[in-house]
Amino acid sequence: MSASGAVTAVSAIVLAGGTARRFGSDKLAAPLGDSTVLDRLLDGLPGPNEWPVVCVGPARATSRPVHWVRENPPLGGPVAAIAAGLASGRIPEGIVVVLAGDQPYAAAAALRLSALLDQSPDADAVVSVDDRGRTNPLLAAYRIEALRGALPADPGGAAARSLLDRLSVLPLRVGDEESRDVDTPEDLRDLAP
Repeated sequence: MSASGAVTAVSAIVLAGGTARRFGSDKLAAPLGDSTVLDRLLDGLPGPNEWPVVCVGPARATSRPVHWVRENPPLGGPVAAIAAGLASGRIPEGIVVVLAGDQPYAAAAALRLSALLDQSPDADAVVSVDDRGRTNPLLAAYRIEALRGALPADPGGAAARSLLDRLSVLPLRVGDEESRDVDTPEDLRDLAP
């Protein structure tokens, strides 16, 4: 609920592309407990009637309904993926949480990020900060209108951190497990329940 008391629509864009070179196979489909890396993230988010989810990347089966789109150009990077998610027609006005699909335990942080942004009318975004003090624009909540305005005309190859230069940003400390991603088989082993 926003500072005015109105309910703000929240949705999510999950970046599910990339080549997974260091992992050696589709890391999002890798088993994690009784799930997969991607499904562990998706299952932690509010249901599809509460938070619509657009996944950007090659379509794959998921445990919950999501809408799939591809970035232009394919493998054009995270900013191109965010632009494709926003252009999908499936993201209502309000707040959008951007998540990397290889962060299986990021859903709880996503809820806190969106809640803080909803209560902070002067902020354009709330961005996670990990235990090492690093901000992560791919674990963040954005006001959709501000995010659209921050996108470059040609998003292909643009650095995700460049989005933050154009926005009023609040930091939010998140736990180490919430912010960890899976880049290598060793990362996956470290995150296994």
